[in-house]
Amino acid sequence: MMTIRKSSDRGLANHGWLKSRHTFSFAEYYDPQHMGFGPLRVINEDRIKGGTGFSSHPHHDMEIISYVISGGLRHKDSMGNVTTISPGEVQRMSAGTGIVHSEYNNEMDTESHFFQIWIIPHQRGIKPDYGQKSFEADLRTKKIVHVISPEGTNGSISINQDANMYISRLKKYDDITFEAKLDRKLWIQIIKGKIEIDGIEIETGDAVALSKVSSLLITSKDDSEFILFDLP
Repeated sequence: MMTIRKSSDRGLANHGWLKSRHTFSFAEYYDPQHMGFGPLRVINEDRIKGGTGFSSHPHHDMEIISYVISGGLRHKDSMGNVTTISPGEVQRMSAGTGIVHSEYNNEMDTESHFFQIWIIPHQRGIKPDYGQKSFEADLRTKKIVHVISPEGTNGSISINQDANMYISRLKKYDDITFEAKLDRKLWIQIIKGKIEIDGIEIETGDAVALSKVSSLLITSKDDSEFILFDLP
């Protein structure tokens, strides 16, 4: 079973310094038909102007993942982490019992483009935790890269949920086969380009939800990049 979520149907927030596309209901954007997908609660595609960003704000009981496409994102939190997330890097912040953090684009003349993803944890009240890793080298040489998993397998970053996240960059006419389980769900979010799944094309900004799938053939119709979530 397949459901397509078109890019143009996403929520739009334009604050001047921040432009964000919301796949699911978030902040002022509310759509009761799009409240999440399994434990996947938020997919925001954010673009932050240079010299601006999110000031310190709290989170709790959420697994928050950031994947930077271009530019950079300066992160500072109440656990003492002060880092810059660069293109090709994935950050996972387990908010747990509570954390305060800020995110800024310190590059004055460059827009920061990234995806902010929230996944509901399997347990509330856990100890806050942090993980960050560059997958750029693997993304340049492999068709699909495992970046988030429950146990941190295959060099991925661990998460407090039975959820997996993969990133794929495909050249035009490349294809991959993803082996899934019938009792799992898949969500594919297109970052750029155009891909074909079971004869249906989806392009930049689009997404597709799939269930009861055992094997999935994905063919790139152009140089493409996408995120694939494997969910309970």
